[in-house]
Amino acid sequence: MVYRFVMVLWFVLAGVLLLRQEIRAADPSPTPYGLNTIIELALERSPMITGAQASIEQSRGQQVAAGAYLNPSVSGTAGRGAIRDPSTGVSITERTITVEQPLEWLGKRAARQRAADAGVAGALASMEEAKVMVIAEVKGAFFQLLLAQQDAQLARDNLKTVEDLVQLVTARVSTKEAPKFELVKATVELQKTRKELSRAENALLVSRTKLNRVTGKALGESFGIQGDFESVRPGLKLPVLIEQALDRHPALRRQQKAVEQAEFTIEQERASRIPNVAVIGQYHREAGDESITAGLSVPLPLWYRRQGEIGAAMGAHRKAQAERARVQQELEQTVTQHFQEVRTAQEQMKVFEEGLLYQAKEAYDIAQFSFRHGVASLLEVIDAQRVYRQTLFEYAQARAEHSIALARLERAVGGMP
Repeated sequence: MVYRFVMVLWFVLAGVLLLRQEIRAADPSPTPYGLNTIIELALERSPMITGAQASIEQSRGQQVAAGAYLNPSVSGTAGRGAIRDPSTGVSITERTITVEQPLEWLGKRAARQRAADAGVAGALASMEEAKVMVIAEVKGAFFQLLLAQQDAQLARDNLKTVEDLVQLVTARVSTKEAPKFELVKATVELQKTRKELSRAENALLVSRTKLNRVTGKALGESFGIQGDFESVRPGLKLPVLIEQALDRHPALRRQQKAVEQAEFTIEQERASRIPNVAVIGQYHREAGDESITAGLSVPLPLWYRRQGEIGAAMGAHRKAQAERARVQQELEQTVTQHFQEVRTAQEQMKVFEEGLLYQAKEAYDIAQFSFRHGVASLLEVIDAQRVYRQTLFEYAQARAEHSIALARLERAVGGMP
């Protein structure tokens, strides 16, 4: 009897364990991702990074081509030949073999190689620029999703509070302690709260989709995030940030390499006015004659000396210089703008933290206490609750704007110190 009871108990426990495993398999809880993990996934899957890597491969291929030597050419002819003299009657296979090796002017080859080296350096700077932009985009989407999560959570808490108020008002109306109009007002507020929750959940879905998109959809359809907004960074000074941006930003270094590449291209085109010399060697065998000759082939630049190519290269150089100046001015303006955004967000956060949050919470608690004891009206409670929720959301919004502004400032500087 005891044995049967033990066996039945064992089967019951085994069934419970299997059922729990099936439930976990059917509804797996999403693994929360931290900000650093999401950045790593974005750097692996982002099309912008893939495009920058392709540019590096292209530039390295051009670098190999720039260092290559000109290939020789070999030509040959053959055929039957004979001497028209009956006394000899010589008949042989006549043949001619010609080998030609063009020799490139050293200055032209060196300038072409330096231009290709500058192109590779510019492509590497473009890769660093792409990484900075991807990181800033991921941080912006991450903090926007954090804000949307907090907004949705505030809307859920607000709905729960309003539902409790509706139950309390319903009980008071049923006992004739409050007029029916109080229940109508509470029901209307409940509908508004549900509508606000629907809006917050839609915004949350959009923010999740955006973060998944900037990571190349590496997060999957169902994912969670964990983290907090950026804390205040003391010691940020605008002149130091501008100096750092002008000194190390990848976009400015990339454009500087473009200017150098254009300069070397001008040197290459000017050196190309000196034509390439071709060394020629020839072996000739015919009936009654055999010879080995050598010679040079020198094009004469009499009518055209690459004036068009030189002018185009000079124009490209001036255009690259103008673009470098534009990037420099834009960096200074962008750093100043985002620095001011960070300071403004910090001042807003300070206002909330130094008393506004506490005052809104205290007013809401007093209104709730007074309403439960029949001193305050339902409208006063609803107004206090709306103000408190709006204060919490605006504080979270200020923290999100501060974090996003820091990410943009980091992108403008090319990496925070």
